Amino acid sequence: MSKGEVHSQCAGYSLSVPNVQSLATSLDKSSQIPERYVWSEANVNPIARTNEIELPIIDLAKLIDPEFSKEEAAKLHRTCQEWSFFQLVNHGVPGELIEGLKANTKEFFNKPLEEKMVYKQDNDGTLQGYGQMFLLSEEQKLDWSDMFYVITRPVALRNMKFWPTSPSTFRDNMDRYSLELTKVASCLWQYIATNLGVAPEVFEQLFKDHPQGLRFNYYPPCPKADKVIGIAPHSDASGFSILLQINDVQGLQIRKDGEWIAVSALPNALIVNLGDITEVLSNGIYKSIEHRAMINTQHPRISLVAFHGPDNSLMLRPLPEVVGDGKLNYGSMSYQEFMKAFFNKKLEGKSAIEKLKL
Repeated sequence: MSKGEVHSQCAGYSLSVPNVQSLATSLDKSSQIPERYVWSEANVNPIARTNEIELPIIDLAKLIDPEFSKEEAAKLHRTCQEWSFFQLVNHGVPGELIEGLKANTKEFFNKPLEEKMVYKQDNDGTLQGYGQMFLLSEEQKLDWSDMFYVITRPVALRNMKFWPTSPSTFRDNMDRYSLELTKVASCLWQYIATNLGVAPEVFEQLFKDHPQGLRFNYYPPCPKADKVIGIAPHSDASGFSILLQINDVQGLQIRKDGEWIAVSALPNALIVNLGDITEVLSNGIYKSIEHRAMINTQHPRISLVAFHGPDNSLMLRPLPEVVGDGKLNYGSMSYQEFMKAFFNKKLEGKSAIEKLKL
């Protein structure tokens, strides 16, 4: 890749808007929420049930254990078909690393705004830094959140000016966590490939160098939480995404069978959700799923999402090994063009993948 080429993980731009964390601190129960943050969908699409449900659990230790692998791999296949979201336990990411990264993330978001703005996005097309994403017009509805995003892999694409030097262990923990997740991703791709009837080596080539970006999300509390949305309903334009809850405030909701369902996470489990790339590669055997983040009235929610994408040169289309003699359900498009289209429009359900359906 040439020095000037924008990697497809982040080929877009975003308008600047006021910092939501600062806005939230100025509000009380009698305050009016600025109109651009008020979403009718927050009331139009309520959750289907008030109690949170636990997502299916996949045990990575069992998946790689010859004694249990066949059964756990079959469970993974069913879960990918029926849910597209699952919790991963016994994943091998050291607990001390997770706890250190959680502490770093909380400390970063608790810093004064001027300190965080040292790492602000500079609209260079990469979307890296502190700010927001997918803001393309002055009329667009706004998410009730701030985020901090960096490209972590391939390592050659890292721009260290966006990597905070404080807390002092933040950079090292981000680097270690990024590496640990590539190990997790490699293992999952191996079993996903096998479950689809594809040689694992094919997926190794598709996802070589493990393209990865980390997005740290801060969802401030809002006294009128039923009027705002932390992040609009969308599916991820990734192979899969891996979410870590930084604090114990829940807010993730998924759309299953046409209804919104609130889900909860086990402590230190990794939540994996399949993205649009996997839906196309699998010819729709596995589907990406819409999800959104809702807001708590009293407490902030903080999360970290790692996006795992394919090699930048990929021509996105269903794999011949999966299609066989069956019906082709998706057309083809270069991955770079797909990602440019994704980042240069507002988040809106599964609109990014609709144009590929035949």
